[in-house]
Amino acid sequence: MSYRQPTTQLPAPCIVDEGTVVSKLDMQKLLAGLGRVYYTYRCDGAIASEGEGVVIEVFADERQATLVANRALYLNVCSFDYLELKLSPNRESYFNLVQDRCILTLQPLTDPLRDRQARDLDDAALEAMFDRVLLTHLDANDEDERFFL
Repeated sequence: MSYRQPTTQLPAPCIVDEGTVVSKLDMQKLLAGLGRVYYTYRCDGAIASEGEGVVIEVFADERQATLVANRALYLNVCSFDYLELKLSPNRESYFNLVQDRCILTLQPLTDPLRDRQARDLDDAALEAMFDRVLLTHLDANDEDERFFL
């Protein structure tokens, strides 16, 4: 009979506001919530490109590139070695995607909390409008039935 010592598993990391993320899945989660961003692409410390854009897609595929064109960002986390989560002096998070001697910095221009509240309000307004249309339709049917009785 063989006895194996139970393996102790370390808890998953907990990163709050600042830290280094190496897991591609965790990188995807962080980046997927981004909307509008200001991006800066630096190689060897020199700015190669910068501008404002929208994160269209975040994915992990070793055969595809990260693409930034026409203000659209298609981010492949496999294009980067790791992600640095940083805080600006005004305590807002930004992201450094690091690959060798190049860094793609993404500064969010949208607030996910405000965006979520607006989306929830839009959903509530749409539901209220649907309810009004449905009630109006039911009231109209009731009046038609009373007319013919």
